[in-house]
Amino acid sequence: MEQTDSIIIRSATVDDLNTLLQFEQGVIEAERPFDPTLKSGHIDYYDLNEMIEATHTELAVAELNNQVIASGYARIKQAQRDCYTYEKYAYLGFMYVVPEYRGRGIINKIIDHLKAWAIAQNLNELRLEVYTENEPAVKAYEKIGFSKLITEMRMPVE
Repeated sequence: MEQTDSIIIRSATVDDLNTLLQFEQGVIEAERPFDPTLKSGHIDYYDLNEMIEATHTELAVAELNNQVIASGYARIKQAQRDCYTYEKYAYLGFMYVVPEYRGRGIINKIIDHLKAWAIAQNLNELRLEVYTENEPAVKAYEKIGFSKLITEMRMPVE
């Protein structure tokens, strides 16, 4: 097993695009069991080119031995209401680790990188969404300091 201390966390580049497109489909496949509203077949969540180029987004990757093995992003978002203690926050997403590298704290390293980026942007709030039934992910995020805030509910109307 390779050590995680040799992992480099860096900003994604266009050279990472093919790998990131594969990661995107990995995220979608992992989320399908939790979300009956996702269309079948190929779908896209992200505009990865835009995320790489945008100044209001930090798309980070973890690299080990010149191979990209994980990803995550932070995007500056405006608070939807003026009743919050913050005007803007960093929304995190696209958390993906290649299966054979899971359970080694790599997402923690990505989140540390994104947190540092958010602080450099003068943000003091991080937010993310996770499916309630995805208990391993919920526990992992709680372990590094996130807490549950609200549960979104849905009901199909037929």
